[in-house]
Amino acid sequence: MTLFKKRTAGKPGEWYYCLKHGTVEEGPECRAADRFGPYATREEASHAMETARDRNQEWENDPKWHDAPKGDAPRDGA
Repeated sequence: MTLFKKRTAGKPGEWYYCLKHGTVEEGPECRAADRFGPYATREEASHAMETARDRNQEWENDPKWHDAPKGDAPRDGA
């Protein structure tokens, strides 16, 4: 019995943004590591990079991520 079945076709209405090709696709056409999604609409998927950029900016400025005790030097890559 197969525990995990590889899904070769997406469901109608599932939209993804392919990072490798820079395109919007309906259903997962490219491998999971190369895509963002699923999104509810083509329009939402087309703005995936802007959404990711906005979220990264929010997280970068979130004080919960910069909670090192006072006096500690920041770590490299942080």
